[in-house]
Amino acid sequence: MSMTGFFARMSPFRAWRDLRDHVVGRGPQELWFLAAAIAITAFLIFAFVKDSHFEKVYRPQITYVKQWKLDRTDAEIVAQQKIDQVQRDRDEAQLKKQQDAVRAQFKKLDDQLSSMGL
Repeated sequence: MSMTGFFARMSPFRAWRDLRDHVVGRGPQELWFLAAAIAITAFLIFAFVKDSHFEKVYRPQITYVKQWKLDRTDAEIVAQQKIDQVQRDRDEAQLKKQQDAVRAQFKKLDDQLSSMGL
């Protein structure tokens, strides 16, 4: 038998009619099991779709590099490094402050879980 002959016998209307005839001939308990099976399957599909959520791709912060003259003197370089060191120290202090805040939150959570016996 050729494949065209096989697919030619298939029709969505015939499939619907076969399903309807099959369901009509069943008892009420079988219909409850059918509804439960459909609900469980729908819940699992929903759970997998919801769990497959991807967060946005991390985009790093772009830092642009300044262009410097090649004929700078050592005194100019040292002066610029002192200016940059102030900003670097400020950034490091801010990062340490943020890390300490996160560490304090985790400590608080750990203390709560320890007091509950977990």
